Amino acid sequence: MASPSQVEIIDNAMFCHTEFALAYSDPDQKWLIRRHLLSLLREVSSLYPVIDTYIHNDGTAVNLLKVEGYLHISRLSPLIHINIWVHEHYPYVAPMVQVKTDQTNPIRSNHPFVDPSGSTTSSYLHTWGPFGYDLLGLAHNLVNIFSLDHPFYVVNVPPNMSHPSYVSKLEGMDRLWWMLHYDMIASRENTNYELEKLVALENEMRMRVDITDNIIIGLDHEKTKLKQRVKQMTDEADTLINWLTVNKVNLSVAVGGGVEDAFECADKNSQMKMDCVAEDEALEDLMYALDDALGKGVTSHETYIKQVRVLARDQFFVRAKLEKLKQLEGSSNTPYI
Repeated sequence: MASPSQVEIIDNAMFCHTEFALAYSDPDQKWLIRRHLLSLLREVSSLYPVIDTYIHNDGTAVNLLKVEGYLHISRLSPLIHINIWVHEHYPYVAPMVQVKTDQTNPIRSNHPFVDPSGSTTSSYLHTWGPFGYDLLGLAHNLVNIFSLDHPFYVVNVPPNMSHPSYVSKLEGMDRLWWMLHYDMIASRENTNYELEKLVALENEMRMRVDITDNIIIGLDHEKTKLKQRVKQMTDEADTLINWLTVNKVNLSVAVGGGVEDAFECADKNSQMKMDCVAEDEALEDLMYALDDALGKGVTSHETYIKQVRVLARDQFFVRAKLEKLKQLEGSSNTPYI
């Protein structure tokens, strides 16, 4: 039962003219609010009436009545400190419910009924109307939803819920919203996980595309070089054939009898230059063969390095000798033969 002091607070706030005037203007509205408040306070003794200033989302400040106190959910769960504000257009507009929190009992993240600021909603508030709804019914609804999902701690076991056929429509809607809320969170987490995998896969595919593009560019460059080499060799072959034709060299002898039989050096200097070129090409072929042997594992690194050093030194002396012969001849463009 509401105490005389509580009844006095409500009556003074409603019907006495003070500087702290409330936002309720209609007499019928005031009597209705008084009746609903007293009905609530008779049933829930842990709540008490308070006059306070409420600030709406648009910044408007109004003086309203509210009930403040604790809701007891179960023996093992902590008490929930709440404020239920009676809107200035009550009962046509639903009350505003806030859960008060502190550092000891912070509101859980992703709670289906309470946001981090403490603002609370439920099916009872969503479907609120001027008939069939009151503050006592709201208090019972708050106890039901907080029994389903406490705002301060996680229940390790599912709540003992009765069969859906035995619950009210609003309680069933709260249960449905509760289940859908956590299903959406699980779905969102799974979607984020899949999205992260797809982003990682996209990054890997982009990296592979870059590698493939670089390989293709390299192959294009190699193809261009090979075409240039083929053209160069074709031009050299044409030049050689023309020279052989002009100098009336028997092509069958050049092809079948060996290059040495098809060409005659003009002098000793030309013969030395031809020998140097042949030796240089032979050393180059030998180093290429060593590279191939190293790649196939036929020879060791130590043997490869030792042999390449010897061959590179010999090739250096051969090319130096060839340059001296060119200088002696007076022109670097003089043919070798």
